[in-house]
Amino acid sequence: MNDRELRCYSGEVRAEQQGDSPTRIIGYGSVFNSRSEPLWGFREVIKPGAFDDVLNDDVRGLFNHDPNFILGRTTAGTLSLSVDERGLGYDISAPETQTIRDLVLSPMRRGDISQSSFAFRVARDGENWYEDDEGVVIREITRLSRLFDVSPVTYPAYQDADSGVRSMKAWQEARNSGALQKAINQRMARERLLTLLNA
Repeated sequence: MNDRELRCYSGEVRAEQQGDSPTRIIGYGSVFNSRSEPLWGFREVIKPGAFDDVLNDDVRGLFNHDPNFILGRTTAGTLSLSVDERGLGYDISAPETQTIRDLVLSPMRRGDISQSSFAFRVARDGENWYEDDEGVVIREITRLSRLFDVSPVTYPAYQDADSGVRSMKAWQEARNSGALQKAINQRMARERLLTLLNA
């Protein structure tokens, strides 16, 4: 069972070079509070704080999530990650190889590659499911347990969706069986009791 997921965001990556310094690939792997395109029956929102537990992971910078084209790595100091009010930013000091110049950097400078993606695993209890006022199913991701890589990509990468689909189906079954409402009512009762005890 694969619980590794990939997500892509448009217009979030660029290549920069200043003087003789190595070319840098700068992008956002994720943007907060922005709904994804429709995925497998739901839309997704990454919430601020989702990356707090994974910023020190051994993360790779890959091209198209392909481990054969490694661009940088946090433990090697060639990839740095940061979080700001917009989302998860990354900065890669690209390898000075002909392959990377031809395959990645030149197409980025031309604007042929302009999307960015990240591979991740959602933490246990790191997601919330609900339907909005228009009946659209929303998955809010509040916490990750693992960040595998950030990648400039040619196409949006939505393969390996098993985990998100399984999670949505479990939520739908709980909602349809009444178990979800029961759990919500129990949680509200516990919160009221704690409020009374602390008063």
